[in-house]
Amino acid sequence: MVNLKVKCPHCGKSLMNTEHKLDRVSSIELKITYAGKNAPIYLSSKYGSYTIESELIPPQGKVAGFRCPHCDADLKSTRKCEMCGSQMIALELKDGGLVQVCSRSGCRKHMLEFQDPDAELEAFYKAYIKSLK
Repeated sequence: MVNLKVKCPHCGKSLMNTEHKLDRVSSIELKITYAGKNAPIYLSSKYGSYTIESELIPPQGKVAGFRCPHCDADLKSTRKCEMCGSQMIALELKDGGLVQVCSRSGCRKHMLEFQDPDAELEAFYKAYIKSLK
């Protein structure tokens, strides 16, 4: 699996947490909001892993909000999930492009988008090849 490095699409700060590891690599740290509460949430940075940790996990099927832990910006995307219709959450890839994940608890829809497919796919594949070694 490829380890993604992401940043906030609003403030540009890294969302990687080197101290909180999931799947033995740095996690992605966001702020989750649900039912008037908020807490840190850590997502695995391995693309294709569904490992998460948080003190606030919404019930299966419920939609949560996600914010940047640095600037508090809403990370809601303009894209809707193709599987369940909920709002997607967008994070910028460090080397260009976006990774989007569904905001509905239990939905596993996620996707990568590349704005400059040639350059960004090449960087993604180089990272993928390194992870196989």
